[in-house]
Amino acid sequence: MDAHTISSDSSTLVLVDYQARLMPAIHEGEHIVARALLMAEAARILDIPVLGTEQNPQGLGPNVEALRAACAHTLAKTHFDACEDGLLQVIQQAKPNAAQVVLAGCEAHVCLLQTALGLLRAGLRVWVVGNACGSRRASDHAAAMQRLQHAGATVVAHEMVLFEWLHDCRHPKFREVLGRIKAAG
Repeated sequence: MDAHTISSDSSTLVLVDYQARLMPAIHEGEHIVARALLMAEAARILDIPVLGTEQNPQGLGPNVEALRAACAHTLAKTHFDACEDGLLQVIQQAKPNAAQVVLAGCEAHVCLLQTALGLLRAGLRVWVVGNACGSRRASDHAAAMQRLQHAGATVVAHEMVLFEWLHDCRHPKFREVLGRIKAAG
């Protein structure tokens, strides 16, 4: 695999701040959560670590329960950049050879953006799943995706990631992941 390909062997999925109390205010929040859940389910099928973060959970509450349950570990944080609260260490513990982070979350222009920038500073390859990220305003989401691209992250769609993780229709888990994709619509 080259630097432009998302590899299941070196990926970790990080889901940033899909907090239940926040999601009703997120533009297209229901669709965003559904895509994040599909990503998490596929990652688990493919033995890719799924990690979550929660911004100030004492004040904002926990992540959406289905997403929280899909995460092997959820990092409580106070910084908007989760790297400042130990995300890099959590990633390395989950997958010591992780060189790539597939990232999605809310709000795209605050915690997701700052966490992606932190991961880039640490030298990781960052793939931001744009259609699984959200902000209260669509214009804030668009600005975040543009800034992330300029900073060196690659903005992708959820199915791009899933099919690159599979790499081949002969992958032993292809039918199981494809079934999840079809069921999600």
